[in-house]
Amino acid sequence: MELKSTKTKSRFQKTDKKSLVIGSIVATAIAATPYLFYLYESVPNTKVWNTFLFSYESRGYESVFVLAWTLTGKLIPLILLFIWFFTCKHWWYHVLLIPISMYTYQAISVINEDSGNIDTNQIIYLVPIIAIIVPSIYLIRAQLFNRINTINKTMEELEEEFKLSPKNFWEKIKQYF
Repeated sequence: MELKSTKTKSRFQKTDKKSLVIGSIVATAIAATPYLFYLYESVPNTKVWNTFLFSYESRGYESVFVLAWTLTGKLIPLILLFIWFFTCKHWWYHVLLIPISMYTYQAISVINEDSGNIDTNQIIYLVPIIAIIVPSIYLIRAQLFNRINTINKTMEELEEEFKLSPKNFWEKIKQYF
């Protein structure tokens, strides 16, 4: 009997240590976002930025500083949305893919075009994503409320029933592609 309880206890301690480490990394990443945002201040306010690794010329903004400021304004919310998406335990977390796609599109536009027209016509590209995600979320919601009315379970038990639980980060990524 005692051997079995120590096995269970050691498994719990391993899981608890792992979640503590992952939680600490996530908390540190969230706490570091203001510092990451202000990294643009280390970029010079010139048209051409020469470093020992690369040389970049800003065509549309006429300043690498402005490009860096604009890009951090897109990437920091994107990082926070990814953290929210991968740590969310609610049934509706797939709806976060809509703002994730919007910020991804905006960041790619900033990098590729380096022009002043970065926040235009993105809703056209988001319509197919919205058309898939919103009905899916509505169907999950309808199933939840149908079960609430017919089964005597708590909301947490129902969310757990509908939740997909991949074992690791890559399995969670693979379930979307």
